Amino acid sequence: MAVNRQDIQARIRSVRSTEKITKAMQMIANAKLSKQRKLMEANRFYSGELQKLVGEILRSDLPLDSEFLREHGNGRAYTIFFCSDLGLCGGYNSNVTTFALQNLRKEDPILIIGTHSYTQMEREGFNIVNDDPISIDALDHTALAKIIDAAIGLYLDDEIGRLQICYTRFVNVMTFEPTLNVLLPCPDDPEAAAGSEKVLDIIFDPSVDEVLDQLIIQMTHGVAYASSLEAKAAEQGSRRLAMETATDNAGELEEKLVLQFNRARQAAITQELTEIVGTANAL
Repeated sequence: MAVNRQDIQARIRSVRSTEKITKAMQMIANAKLSKQRKLMEANRFYSGELQKLVGEILRSDLPLDSEFLREHGNGRAYTIFFCSDLGLCGGYNSNVTTFALQNLRKEDPILIIGTHSYTQMEREGFNIVNDDPISIDALDHTALAKIIDAAIGLYLDDEIGRLQICYTRFVNVMTFEPTLNVLLPCPDDPEAAAGSEKVLDIIFDPSVDEVLDQLIIQMTHGVAYASSLEAKAAEQGSRRLAMETATDNAGELEEKLVLQFNRARQAAITQELTEIVGTANAL
């Protein structure tokens, strides 16, 4: 079957155009990733110190009777779920959605932040508490704090027994892991207080429980905000990898098409020379 060189040229132009688009998207995602990593790392110290301080108090010999250390409600878990607003980020959204399907109970309340997976989670039968999608790109610390305060109120009113966050953890620029992080009741996290002393030489005023309650509330806000920053960084990292792979694939396809075009052109030239020689011999 003869190869149409014009069709091959049209495909080459199309692939080159696509390659330019994916390359531009890769550069944009890389710039956004750098910005998100700076925000994430700047917030990490504050969040880590809060967790360390709470961990030190929990490991002390002080008598503790905080509302945030006891089980509440009927065992229902309230989950804040983070996904992206846009697609074209590889398996970022599908991975965290699959993780949610495997680890969350559909009858428990879930608040979805990010518009991409909202419809799919709704189709899967999850008990979504927000009637309209919440944009993660438009989410700031103040808006997230209001969401966390409302969830803490449900916890203290015994309407839920656990507050947790489902998000994609940023491990490094190549690795992103869906994670479920329990915020309340306050977990005794060994990693948060690694290297800390078990005995505190601190005088608490008005009382250790009141101070601990306020610290746990601040820590809950801090961990939630840190998780949102990690989710955004993981999204941009996934998008950068996806666009890099698409650009490489477009480059390989272009090379194959160029080779195919050159072979077709050479075959056409050889055919024309053969016809000319054959005609000359016939004369």
